[in-house]
Amino acid sequence: MKLKLLFFICSLFFIDTYAQEYIFGKVISEENTEMSGVTVINIRTDERASTNRDGHFMLSGRAGDELRFIKLGFERNSKKITKDNIASPINITLVRTAQLIAEVEIKKGLTGDLKIDAKSVDRSEKVKKLLADMDQYMAKKSDPRILAPKGGEFVQPVTKGIFTLGKVKNKWDDVDFMNYLIATLGEKYFTDLQIEKPLIQNFIYYVFAGGFERKNILKYGYCSDADLMRFQRAVLIRIASYRAPQTQR
Repeated sequence: MKLKLLFFICSLFFIDTYAQEYIFGKVISEENTEMSGVTVINIRTDERASTNRDGHFMLSGRAGDELRFIKLGFERNSKKITKDNIASPINITLVRTAQLIAEVEIKKGLTGDLKIDAKSVDRSEKVKKLLADMDQYMAKKSDPRILAPKGGEFVQPVTKGIFTLGKVKNKWDDVDFMNYLIATLGEKYFTDLQIEKPLIQNFIYYVFAGGFERKNILKYGYCSDADLMRFQRAVLIRIASYRAPQTQR
């Protein structure tokens, strides 16, 4: 009888310890507006969720877990989960990232011609170095090995058309665009998504292969803020299948 009672108590303890629990919450901005598209990561389990259009999210977790909240243009926020957070929803506020705009002194009147007016504006040393580095980088030829797909991935065959109207030379190729994304978003953006540094370029190409539209970006050699947001949305869509076993992709 005592043995049965002891077994029953141990069973209750096991169930209580490993019972699945869920964390609910809402993410808002400084202006108290609901924020959609915020990535929520459970650091312990690496489970991820995205807030809906009302800013709400739900993912499994337990007391002691740490949640991280990530969205482009906002400072990252973290929350340590307590028992009270399991019993009731949590509210998270994200703060916009501060952007410093350098003061520019106009030494003479503007003519309206961008090329002429740009010469009259003093550039900071950082801007000069950035432009010099960009000129040096754009002069380099891209390494085609970087674009090599992973084993087993589908590669679109290249065929010749009947009529040829002349080749349009793009200002960028995919490698140029990849390097721009890494320089703009930073390697930490990808490592926070559990993409190892040596695989960042391979993952970006995987997102491209998923149908990410970049024709105008490559043609003009320019990526707008809207294009950058499109890429980040594509990342969140493709990240799960990228991590899945090769046979499941």
